[in-house]
Amino acid sequence: MAQAHEPLLIKRYASRRLYNTETSDYVTLDDIAGFIRAGREVKIVDLKSGDDLTRQFLLQIIAEHESRGESVLPLAVLNDLVRSYTSQAQSVVPDFLAMSFDMLKQGQSAMMENMSAINPMASMPGFEAMRAQQEAFMKAMTGGLGKTWSAPEEDDTPPATAADEDELAQIKKQLAELQTKLSKL
Repeated sequence: MAQAHEPLLIKRYASRRLYNTETSDYVTLDDIAGFIRAGREVKIVDLKSGDDLTRQFLLQIIAEHESRGESVLPLAVLNDLVRSYTSQAQSVVPDFLAMSFDMLKQGQSAMMENMSAINPMASMPGFEAMRAQQEAFMKAMTGGLGKTWSAPEEDDTPPATAADEDELAQIKKQLAELQTKLSKL
């Protein structure tokens, strides 16, 4: 079995069937979405031409979820994305989206760490099971955006300070300003 850090190679045959090269079986788009939710990177290539089709299939997975009513992307964001393909903002959008999702994942991780670090119940029996349930709930509520959430290495993580909250407020303000600029473009 390949290392978890290597992308899972999926080959698309001329018949449009998708073949998992690790397990030697055919997979569906739902299977691929499951691999990604589990933290696995995938790479989808056309068997005949060798073209990388990953982006095309990931967009198809997103479109199917959105069409089933599992909406994550607000309509205004979708409109702005369409506009970005025909404007000079196209060069800014990928970096902006990547930074936004990184901030979201970091915020989720920090929240989960703070829940464990400042909670006096952490030493109680069964607390770890309860924390795991909370983690699973948060992951389900956010659509599995973070690959993994880790508990703090030790319980010496300091609680959030006013400076941390001020920094977070500044980041939120900068994000709102970037969104406004992006909308104007």
